[in-house]
Amino acid sequence: MEPIQPQQRRVADRVFQESLDQLEDILQEISTEEEEISPLPQLHTTSLSEVELAQDSIAIDLAALEDAVADIEQYLEEKTKIQEKS
Repeated sequence: MEPIQPQQRRVADRVFQESLDQLEDILQEISTEEEEISPLPQLHTTSLSEVELAQDSIAIDLAALEDAVADIEQYLEEKTKIQEKS
């Protein structure tokens, strides 16, 4: 592997700094837009059906998460078995 020349490092540093500046500008714009858009807090009484829907979506998300964890565990077990055979 070739060592990186000082000039290449400076160029890479400059490009990286410019990217960071652009990202910072974008984040500030988004933050400003959210402040302008966000409505004033309002009192809102949540109906029972809204609470039930929220609980159902949490249950669905939990079930999906459990399935994903099981899939990952199965994948890792299979990968370990293959590596042990090698």
